[in-house]
Amino acid sequence: MSRIGKKPIEVPAGVEVKVQPGVVTVKGPKGELVQPISREMKVELSDGTLTVERPTNRGEHRALHGLTRSLIANQVEGVTNGYEKRLEIQGVGYRAQLKGKGIEMALGFSHPVQVDAPDGIEFEVPQPTEVVVRGIDKQLVGEVAARIRKNRPPEPYKGKGVRYAGEHVTRKIGKRA
Repeated sequence: MSRIGKKPIEVPAGVEVKVQPGVVTVKGPKGELVQPISREMKVELSDGTLTVERPTNRGEHRALHGLTRSLIANQVEGVTNGYEKRLEIQGVGYRAQLKGKGIEMALGFSHPVQVDAPDGIEFEVPQPTEVVVRGIDKQLVGEVAARIRKNRPPEPYKGKGVRYAGEHVTRKIGKRA
């Protein structure tokens, strides 16, 4: 078994990890996550440290090794601190507001756009032009944020639309007379 180049995962106090064949369950102060993993990877928990080992040095085993380690590390991070993605809304009249567990956005269409929060996700709207997506599952948080952005991605001429906080939109020059 080889674990060359991969650092072990430190499990903080208050986080409980169960390793079963093909499944890793992580339970912490913010919730519980279950992650299926390849049966070829060997995951061991000893003295508050998780190590992932691969059976051979073949390319597919090296790739699975890194993937498995990242998925488990993201689980541990999620149940301790959680994840968040911030979105900015730019454009005249474009805004968002909370409606129950979901959000309702005015994005220049003839109708408001509704986005419901799936289980494990919560929205926050600190300003009408800012949306925060929070949760413990990194993949789900990113997926929901991408779905919100997809409703009106930023356009290149005026920059109007929904973008990630800090995202740079390359602007184009319009027509010239």
